[in-house]
Amino acid sequence: MLMGRVIGNVWATRKEDGLNGLKLLIVQPIDSNQKPIRAEMVAADRIGAGIGDDVLITSGGSSRYIMKDNPLPIDAVVIGIIDSTEVMRGDNNE
Repeated sequence: MLMGRVIGNVWATRKEDGLNGLKLLIVQPIDSNQKPIRAEMVAADRIGAGIGDDVLITSGGSSRYIMKDNPLPIDAVVIGIIDSTEVMRGDNNE
C-alpha cells in the first residue's frame, strides 16, 4: 500500500465496460512527511475520495480484484481515505 494525495480527476467517456461506474482519480504518492515520492498515477475509486483527500492506494495485481468475480484492467485503486497519521521520529519519540 501507498499513501497519496488526490490531485485531479480523469474523465473518459469511452472505456472498458468493466470500468463503468468507477471514478478515476489522479493521485500523487506521498511519504510520511507528505512529500511526493514518485510520479502521479491514475487510480480507480469506489469509496468517494475527492481532490485534496489523502488516501491509501494499492497497486499491482491485487488492485484488479476489487470486484470479486470480475477482475478489471486497473493498476491502482483507492482503498481508504486517511483521517490522520502519526509518525514517531528520532530517539526521543519526537
